[in-house]
Amino acid sequence: MPSHLNVPPPGRPEPLLSVRNLHVGVVGSKQLVHGVSFELHAGGTLGIVGESGSGKSLTCHSLLGILPAGLEVTAGSALYRGADLTRLSRRGWKPLRGTRISAVFQDPASYLNPSIPVGRQLAEALRACLSLSRSEARKRGLELLAKVGLRNPEAVYYQYPFELSGGMLQRVLIAIAVSAGPELLIADEATTALDVTVQAEVLDLLAELKRELNLALILVSHDLAVVAQVCDRVIVMRHGVIIEAGTTAQVLADPKHPYTRSLVDNHQEYGLERFLERELENA
Repeated sequence: MPSHLNVPPPGRPEPLLSVRNLHVGVVGSKQLVHGVSFELHAGGTLGIVGESGSGKSLTCHSLLGILPAGLEVTAGSALYRGADLTRLSRRGWKPLRGTRISAVFQDPASYLNPSIPVGRQLAEALRACLSLSRSEARKRGLELLAKVGLRNPEAVYYQYPFELSGGMLQRVLIAIAVSAGPELLIADEATTALDVTVQAEVLDLLAELKRELNLALILVSHDLAVVAQVCDRVIVMRHGVIIEAGTTAQVLADPKHPYTRSLVDNHQEYGLERFLERELENA
């Protein structure tokens, strides 16, 4: 199965992100990601699905320049508006990470300082990225907390991370991630640790922000049902290789690879049939 999404037809705008033949491996040793290729256009939504160890998170970490020590991009490229993200220095990343390209991850508590109120942390991010005054940053921070659906943002602003639930913390991190108006948001297993109800609320929030802000979104998950709720297109990874790619409706309706078929079969009870019926009706 070719490890790439369909090439856009003539006249279609250039992709915001173009990943070509990306390889990630242990320095001087084995490869963990093999020849991953895909494109993402402005405002588009791509799901990357696979079990633990499939290479989906390593692929995204390479796009963010945050591969763990001992790993490196060994071949390929990831062009974002002409800049190869896999070749950027720390200085080269400064105008991009957290501003044009942002991310949220699985455990929000580990990305927040437990000794500082969450509003202050959001305001500090705003001041660093947008050079706002303290009063401007506080005002904008309250607006963002309200935008991500936190009730009583004035109270939340002064609360510490340990005083908030996992779903509330994830909303705070999403507020921080979109605070500078990024073009691309990578959500890497961002709903995995949440219960089903809160997970659905966070997915709805991501979809709403994507529409409002015209975000390009990469949603990484081991759960095909999660990706099906939000994403226009999907790639399925296993053992570091893309084994299937296409529109979400296509992949759900007619999976070509036995592993993808098993994912679809295992998730029928979570509403994939209803999703597929809706997609086919709208096609």
